[in-house]
Amino acid sequence: MSVLRKPAVAGYFYPKDPIRLAEMIERLLDKSPSPLIKAISVVSPHAGYMYSGYVAASVYARVYIPEVIVILGPNHTGVGASIAVMDSGIWSMPFGDVPIEEELAESIINYSQYAESDYTAHLAEHSIEVQIPFIQYFKRDISIVPIAVGTRSYKACEDLGKAIAKAVKEYPKDTLIVSSTDLTHYESQKVAMRKDQMAISAILELNPLKLYKTVMENNITMCGVMPTVATLEASLDMGASKAELVKYMTSGDVTGDFDQVVGYAGIIIY
Repeated sequence: MSVLRKPAVAGYFYPKDPIRLAEMIERLLDKSPSPLIKAISVVSPHAGYMYSGYVAASVYARVYIPEVIVILGPNHTGVGASIAVMDSGIWSMPFGDVPIEEELAESIINYSQYAESDYTAHLAEHSIEVQIPFIQYFKRDISIVPIAVGTRSYKACEDLGKAIAKAVKEYPKDTLIVSSTDLTHYESQKVAMRKDQMAISAILELNPLKLYKTVMENNITMCGVMPTVATLEASLDMGASKAELVKYMTSGDVTGDFDQVVGYAGIIIY
């Protein structure tokens, strides 16, 4: 069945009018030119654009955007399969419709013991959706493989990462993997920065098990830890050797309220 998925958070997390949306992304971009990196994957936040948009914009402005994007995000709603791959249909977005890259989606499901075909997990989930306007700002003609991750199993996400790597390596089109995650939620700026630095450090070391253990043992409320574990596993299997922190900030840097902040990091892996 081919599903037309309509935006869940347009007009809320970001403008639904394409002209206003483009103007907002323009304002969020750092205009200083930098050479583009051909990344294997990126880590990007998914809050409302006024809060995390500077970080997301800084990531996508630094990487070459290919025609196919595999986007992993946490499943905040709890609906659907524990690893839910939307393997057919179209996402209707303000900058234009985005089709599912069906062949790659099917390949990932076939290689994974845990991933399932499921669109219901995606209908109200924002973590993947908010990445797409940034990607389309730089390249309109894209297709995606959206994967909503609801499991907390390290084994399942390790398996998913290896399945993604195998499928992408065999696939004839250039592909970028995106892990959508925010970091610490609703703690003081001081606590959030300390905890977030621990998680960021593990990502920069390209160490998925260390990231998982660090987040679990230190009670770091990083909503997309499992998508990021899978992304790191995939990236390592695809030959990643470097990771670069492009930008870190918190909601407090925008609002001026440093008592209850959410942390955001933008990271490029290549």
